[in-house]
Amino acid sequence: MGKYLLKLPKMGESVAEATLTAWLKDVGDSISIDESIVEVATDKVDSDIPSEVEGVLIEKRFEVNQIAQVGDVIGVIEVAGETEVIEEEEVIESNVSKPEVQEITADVDPVEIIEADISNAQTIINTPIISVSDTSRFYSPLVKNIAKEEGISIDELEQVPGTGDKGRVTKKDILAYIEGRANSGSEIKYIPTQPISQIHSEEPPSIPSGQDQIIQMTRMGKMISDHMVNSRKTSAHVQSFFEVDVTDLWDWRERVKGKFQAREQEKLTFTPIFIAAVVKALKEFPLLNSSVSGDNIIQKKNINIGMATALSDGNLIVPVIKNTDHLNLVGLARAVNDLSVRARDNKLSPDEVQDGTYTVTNVGNFGSITGIPIINQPQVGILAIGVIRKMPAVIETPKGDFIGIRRKMMLCHSYDHRIINGAMGGQFVKAVGDALEHWDTSIDF
Repeated sequence: MGKYLLKLPKMGESVAEATLTAWLKDVGDSISIDESIVEVATDKVDSDIPSEVEGVLIEKRFEVNQIAQVGDVIGVIEVAGETEVIEEEEVIESNVSKPEVQEITADVDPVEIIEADISNAQTIINTPIISVSDTSRFYSPLVKNIAKEEGISIDELEQVPGTGDKGRVTKKDILAYIEGRANSGSEIKYIPTQPISQIHSEEPPSIPSGQDQIIQMTRMGKMISDHMVNSRKTSAHVQSFFEVDVTDLWDWRERVKGKFQAREQEKLTFTPIFIAAVVKALKEFPLLNSSVSGDNIIQKKNINIGMATALSDGNLIVPVIKNTDHLNLVGLARAVNDLSVRARDNKLSPDEVQDGTYTVTNVGNFGSITGIPIINQPQVGILAIGVIRKMPAVIETPKGDFIGIRRKMMLCHSYDHRIINGAMGGQFVKAVGDALEHWDTSIDF
């Protein structure tokens, strides 16, 4: 008999982890090829992981609500015949190198740590950190690594209660111990390399009164929060605004939308029209269709537009229309309508929320005049479209200027100032506005 290691697959660009939401099979259950074993959720979409082999599930390495990194072994399937399997120690080593451990290390420290050095901490605190190998008690390589990173001495580690086989200390045990130590204000093992005056400790938690309501953030809400905060830390956000007169466009849509729906069996909303204008501008300014990787700029060949979609529970998802530059207005309308409906019904596949190269968010749907959006990493630009309003405006004619009622809206373009300067950022949003103001109103259906 052989063993097949079920790993968390790559779930899309910029997705490094997923939360296990439900095991569909129990240990001992038979599994067929392509049969779903476990359901997972990322900050983009919920999905399930099928089996590539036929066999019996013999081990679960992650529990429900635990977070796994891409490439982590989440289960083991016993199969008939000889199947190549990674050695146990190899699996543990790969887990040790995952960023999860580093993130937990930072989270449990009582102060914000920019850089930490075990040897510096040992010198300053003058507390010898003894190798965890100097003991008869067994510790896995993962537990040893965490202990080393946290500066836990052998004497301290010996006091950690273990819930594993024969009292072994598991990863969960040592992380729980570290968290408890941090909460109790125990000795700080890490010494920040920056001056104390520059250290900003976390704000003390707000203590609710008896009448306050405590609302637990949803899993998706937490992921969106992390994604937005990380975007602010990653990109140098800057904005350009542009006011657009869409009176002619409004009148054209009112005239053709009935015939469009009768012929194509699709509603003609403003969203596909806005996306068409964005695509036209991206062709003129292709650097906006890029991402940044270190010191390199990756200019994308395909134009894949993400459209931010609000869900009924208050969360947000961004389905992606692939190769939008190859679609006409009819194709865009069908894609927008289809993805919007399935997004709200939680029926999107992982492929439909990844590989976006530029994002559009229509804040005008909720009556907002404008909004300042946060860049959807790893992209370098996002456009917020405000509500269309009737406004008094100066109208220039060969016979002079006069005041008239026009339909106008605001565009706000947020872009990454690391590679997009103000001139290009402003020219891009103006190009979008010009495309809308000079829309071909001779098109009929």
